[in-house]
Amino acid sequence: MKAYRASLLYFKGSQAVFEPDGLLVVGPNEQGRQVVQHVGSYHAHFQSLRDNHPGLPIEHLPGRLIAPGFVDMHIHYPQLDVIGSPADGLLPWLENYTFPEEKRFSDPEYCAQAATFFIAELLRNGVTTALTFATSHPPSVDALLGQAQQHSLRMIAGKVLMDQNAPDGLRDDTEQSLIDTEALINKWHGVDRLGYAITPRFVPTSSAAQLSGAGELAARYPDVWIQSHVAENVDEIAWVKQLYPAARSYLSVYEQFGLLRPRAVYAHCIHIDDEDRALMRDTGTAAAVSPTSNLFLGSGFFDYGAADRAGHLYGLASDVGGGTSFSPFHTMLAAYYVGREGATKPGLSLSPQQLWWQHTAGAARAMGLGGVVGNLLPGCEADFVILNLQATPLLARKTERANSLDELLFALITLGDDRVIEKTVVSQALRP
Repeated sequence: MKAYRASLLYFKGSQAVFEPDGLLVVGPNEQGRQVVQHVGSYHAHFQSLRDNHPGLPIEHLPGRLIAPGFVDMHIHYPQLDVIGSPADGLLPWLENYTFPEEKRFSDPEYCAQAATFFIAELLRNGVTTALTFATSHPPSVDALLGQAQQHSLRMIAGKVLMDQNAPDGLRDDTEQSLIDTEALINKWHGVDRLGYAITPRFVPTSSAAQLSGAGELAARYPDVWIQSHVAENVDEIAWVKQLYPAARSYLSVYEQFGLLRPRAVYAHCIHIDDEDRALMRDTGTAAAVSPTSNLFLGSGFFDYGAADRAGHLYGLASDVGGGTSFSPFHTMLAAYYVGREGATKPGLSLSPQQLWWQHTAGAARAMGLGGVVGNLLPGCEADFVILNLQATPLLARKTERANSLDELLFALITLGDDRVIEKTVVSQALRP
């Protein structure tokens, strides 16, 4: 067991709890996995800790905030090297930068190098759970999940399905792509902290036969994830309309193939209507909100007010490499900008506590991992970050003057980056 004394942030429901002088105790559960054993006030629970665990050292971390590890609901590990590539919009960006880079992942050695860097970058930024696209090459999945397993990360990933409207070197064979997907499910899903996601890239790059096969796999393996993109860009939506003229909406195409359900996560969900939002709510489908990507590519603005009125699940995502940063602080700040935008939708101000929840416990809930990750309640896996509130001179000046939790968290969101992450702690399994 280990005990930490520091300021603590965690969540009860969607409400943040702040302990200025807190006690966090982690230790093994019955399966030998490190989980949170206790969280609360240091002064209220110090004597109980001493009585029950005499001699247990307590690591004192003054000036530090312990918070849940961040959860990234949508990220592309093969797109490390296309971050910040200039383009006129989504489709030109894919054609000129993304697809050429992803072709390189046919080489297992290139996959391994990229996966190693990707995992290190996640940990450096405090991300301990991620739902991740690989490429259409099965070795790209093996490299990523193998590297995640070595670091004990909770990682969910999938081989991209794209059997049409895709360049040579990325386009896969319909039947073989489904065979490969099922083999990867059986190889990786549920191993240690790993999960598999059935991953059609988006409607235009998968034939009806491939989407149908993906839906059949989703029905056969109901505890795996599904991930794709929907309604990101107006040109993309027009393309889907040409392919499926009878479909009510872009999202309804996925419904037609049995790809909307709990543990289904769709990136963006910008250009959707209330009927789509109700469909997401009723099927348990979640949106991965990707604000830095949407701002960078000029795709549009996620409508938080409409999402909340509909009551569907959503959480935050970096969407690297359309997204411009691995940093959850940058993502939360961009989400605040997106919320405030009021020309195309009603503007609103997301509170710092809401933003933080969307990138931790709220994202975990949206992915079907509520109570498992993204929080520090007893029983949660012991993934957490130790944040240095004095990481930069300006941040130190601002946090010292904070008079409320919202002021403290907003200072971190506005001024924070990877320098704030002093240490990322990931739940380990005790080995025999």
